[in-house]
Amino acid sequence: MRRVAVIFTGGTIAMREDPDGGGNRPSLRAEELLASVPDLDRVATVEPIDWGLVPASHLSLDQVLEIGRILDDRLRRPDIDGAVVVQGTDVIEETAFAWDLLPLPSKPIVVVGAMRSASQDDDDGPDNLRNAVTAAADPVLGGQGVVVALAGELHAADDVRKTHTHALTTFQGPNAGLLGRVAHGRVELVRRRQPVHLPRIARRAALPVPLLTAVLDDRLPQPQAYESAAGAVVAATGGGNTTPALLELGRTLMARGVPVMLTTRCPSGRPLPGYGFPGGSSQWWEAGAIFSGTLGGPKSRILLALGIGAGLDADEIAALAASWGGGRTGVSETPTGS
Repeated sequence: MRRVAVIFTGGTIAMREDPDGGGNRPSLRAEELLASVPDLDRVATVEPIDWGLVPASHLSLDQVLEIGRILDDRLRRPDIDGAVVVQGTDVIEETAFAWDLLPLPSKPIVVVGAMRSASQDDDDGPDNLRNAVTAAADPVLGGQGVVVALAGELHAADDVRKTHTHALTTFQGPNAGLLGRVAHGRVELVRRRQPVHLPRIARRAALPVPLLTAVLDDRLPQPQAYESAAGAVVAATGGGNTTPALLELGRTLMARGVPVMLTTRCPSGRPLPGYGFPGGSSQWWEAGAIFSGTLGGPKSRILLALGIGAGLDADEIAALAASWGGGRTGVSETPTGS
């Protein structure tokens, strides 16, 4: 029987309706969640780690790194075949990508949650947890990096996004598509991937890394507001275009040695040089911004915070971004269509 470490952190999957009103609140610990899945011991031997009851929206990057170190410790044991992290779905696309970047052992790592609390009809938590343990126990997921498992689907951590507030099939891979499925106790991969890792696990994330979204007729704070920034992400409109004022802010930050990553606020695709007007994508490229490739704003922020925290400079982060079709002038060729 294969052995899977399961870290329980809280989230909707661990919540029940507060009888005194006020909505769902964290309440179910590891033992209760495991008991909600009939015959789970036939899937794998589970080693539970009762880490906490934290809503996903409350998680910090320090806590994410702490969980990453727990994953590293457990997966280095020869008797552990895979790992599952149980958490809230609100920031799964960020936490999963953070763990995906860490140089963890190449055993299966699955992140899972639920869209319905344990008090709701048709609670999806037990099925999701069973599927996650099934996936983590399957060696076919070895070397595939971190995956997110909900609604019978497996999505790669570097592409997965939450696309709907409440739908069971909220998680999608808008750029690369589905990684696989779990059905009838079996894992089926529809594609394979090559995860990208940082050289080391940072002791702490480099913060703050503000995420600035370009919007119509924006009024930006003065550059002094970003004096303490370790890095910055700009989610541009379309293929990488902003106002001239936002570009000037980016240039000011880069002149101070602050890495700036340009992404798009679009749900899929990537920024590309091609527009030469003030604030256009070509001007961002020429200014030295790191183009994100298909990483969106939240994932770009994770890459900067953990990359800088691990001691990487802008050129080294740009080299990593090339894996998703991004890069930086002087570091990689101008991004072209894949």
